[in-house]
Amino acid sequence: MGQNTRRGFMKQAAMGAAALLAYSPSRVLGANDRVRLGMIGVGGRGQDLLKQVLQLPDAQLVAIADIYGRRRDEAKQMAPGIQTLDDYRRLLAMKDIDGVIVATPVFLHSEHFLAVLAAGKDLYCEKTMTWSIPEAERCLAAATQSDRVVQIGLQHESSGALADTRKWIKDGLVGKVTQVESWMSRNTPHGVAQWVRPVPPDCTAQNVNWKAFLDGRPDRPFDAYKFMNWRLFWEFSGGNITENMVHQMAWIMSALDLPVPDAATMSGGVFSEKDGREVPDTIAVTLDFPNDLVVTWQSTFSNSRYGLGEHLLGSDGTVEHVAGATDMVSGKSAETIRYYPEKANRPSGSPLTGDTPDQNHMANWIDCMRTRKTPNASVDIGYRSAVAAHMSNLAYRRKQRITLEMAKSIQPQF
Repeated sequence: MGQNTRRGFMKQAAMGAAALLAYSPSRVLGANDRVRLGMIGVGGRGQDLLKQVLQLPDAQLVAIADIYGRRRDEAKQMAPGIQTLDDYRRLLAMKDIDGVIVATPVFLHSEHFLAVLAAGKDLYCEKTMTWSIPEAERCLAAATQSDRVVQIGLQHESSGALADTRKWIKDGLVGKVTQVESWMSRNTPHGVAQWVRPVPPDCTAQNVNWKAFLDGRPDRPFDAYKFMNWRLFWEFSGGNITENMVHQMAWIMSALDLPVPDAATMSGGVFSEKDGREVPDTIAVTLDFPNDLVVTWQSTFSNSRYGLGEHLLGSDGTVEHVAGATDMVSGKSAETIRYYPEKANRPSGSPLTGDTPDQNHMANWIDCMRTRKTPNASVDIGYRSAVAAHMSNLAYRRKQRITLEMAKSIQPQF
């Protein structure tokens, strides 16, 4: 990141903090008022969230902003009557919007995060909370100074499996946990690369605000492929770590009430998809946490047999969470959360199966906007999981073990 860009970020953060301190809410939600929402970014993930909002009877989508004309048109078809804008700042200037959903690419999250809070609106920000550790520090500071309700799009934080796991741990059934194993695996047909999206014919410099997309990164001619496939490049993405691992790491950190890691190592590479992508598709991460705990995460894009899951290995019992493991005969998959006692320390213990239902993550945010309570995926877990993710990627890119102190001293690089 260039010096001028860093100065710009710091100036923006300072202005945002000042605006937050001066802000007083313009609308107090009544018991029967529908929460009025805006959305920044309505690409693939944004449209998923848009559908969720439309299913909530106590929320109303008022306006969306996107720099690509096609996305604005698609959103208009999904939600007739909404206002569509090409500049998110115009959306934030609308006085009758109570909350804003940010579903832009991860490298744009911090800009929109800070701007939404500075505008005095509640915030739902997709994961990963930021593209870098310095951005995570700024967003955490801004949210801490604000009275706005902030939910991060870590949907696993609203899962029944997490609630069951927390209860088993609180009840002393698991004992001391010294190791956690986690994994996520996918596969695609030969010749079909994971994450690669086709470029629509209307994805042109005339229909995309390329300068807004670059957001201060080095200027260059419009690149439709990179615009559509930003997940494949370090300049815009954290790869599979910030797209997938962060969900599971937040789940583990919440279950065990963990701080940020002490250190991270990561190996792997671009082994499955030799298509010019920069971010690895085969990964092995090790995170060292305080109080004698190591957490591993493995991922591949070449085999989907075991789906995703976590094993919390405790002295008194094991928590086994599996989501998406595929039966080789039926082809079906299912999510299960189970507890198994360690006979050495709980000889009379019995296996348990969790049955707590999931909560609606978006509805939880809307409810907290009314009650002013802390939502399930607070800015705190957003920060801790982001730091764990960025430490992992730094370890991979630098080919060395990265401590927390080292990670915080490294300036982000495009």
